[in-house]
This record gives sequence, structure tokens and C-alpha cells, in this order.
Amino acid sequence: MQEKVNAIIDILKDRYKDAPCALHYKKDYELMIAVRLSAQCTDARVNLVTPKLFAAYPTPEAIAAASVEELEEYIRPCGLYHVKSQNTKDACAMLVSEYNGTVPDTMEELLKFPGVGRKVANLLLGDLYQKGGVVADTHCMRICGRFGMYREGLKDPVQVERILTPLLEQKEICDFCHRIVQFGRDTCTARNPKCGECPIAHLC
Repeated sequence: MQEKVNAIIDILKDRYKDAPCALHYKKDYELMIAVRLSAQCTDARVNLVTPKLFAAYPTPEAIAAASVEELEEYIRPCGLYHVKSQNTKDACAMLVSEYNGTVPDTMEELLKFPGVGRKVANLLLGDLYQKGGVVADTHCMRICGRFGMYREGLKDPVQVERILTPLLEQKEICDFCHRIVQFGRDTCTARNPKCGECPIAHLC
């Protein structure tokens, strides 16, 4: 399996030279908010919402001081906006009061924030501090299952993270997860995957 995983990593690297996060952000707390807003929402839609949100409330202090109703006006297009707005306000208040406005760099601390689970925490640790774990999102779970790294259809992100982590070098994890998202969008789609033009079909 390790040889197969290494071959997949090499092909993805060749296909996607760059491996940027699909969510746009300039500051650490902006990524924390953006990734939370992306739950059950597309990254593209989040990227339309966050510039307006961050222009209106340019600091975590400003977001913490805003009313939930005010935040909802910006966050509404992302869906689940009642919960997401409350979590955004509470997370920024916590960030300011307990962490001096800086997103912490440990899993233990990140999991204390409202709306932050292991998937979100791993993404933050990877993109902000280059020490994250596997971001077991829908693309990752679907595609790595198709590759036979575990039973196809497995939808337990914690179990997926546990299985994939030993197969990936720490320095590769963050970029691998970003490349899998790109691959899942343009080739290995949930419905009607483009197997005929897939450079990894022989390993699937």
C-alpha cells in the first residue's frame, strides 16, 4: 500500500504543481472563520462571502463586538447561518480574551473553539503552522476509498484520519489534502468521475 500511496502522491504533485488552500484568507483568524463557514457549503460561495464580512468587521475584536443578527446578514448565503454566526462571534470573543487574537497552534487548544472539530483543526494546523494532520473532508474520504486505502464508502473522518496518517509523511499531508480537493473537483467527482482521462486510474 505504501508504494501505491507514494505513486499517487507523485502523480498529484505532477498534475498540481501548487497546492493552495481553496479558501481565501489573509490573516489566521480569517481562515478559522472561513473553514467553519464552509461546512455544508462550497468553498467558492464562502470566498464570495468572506471579503464582505472581513471588510465590515476587520478584526476579531470587531466580529466579537457585532451582534449575531448583524453577522447573519453576511453569513446567510453560507447556510446554517444562525449557528455559524453565533459560532463566529463566540470564536472571535474567545480568540481575543484567551489567545490575544492569535489562532493557537495545538489540536488541544483548537478543539476548544465552537464549531471546530478535528477536520477544521487539522486544516488550520497544516496551513498556518505546517504541522497539521489529514483533513478528512468529503473529497478525501471518497477518493482515498476509491483508491483502496480503506473500505470504499467509509464516512467516519476520525477513522479515515487514523488510517491515512501513517501512510503520509508529515511534510506531505497538508499539500496532499489540498491536491485531493482539486483532483476531486476536476476529475474524481462524486458523480460521473472522469476515469477515462484520469492519470491515476491504473492505481484505482
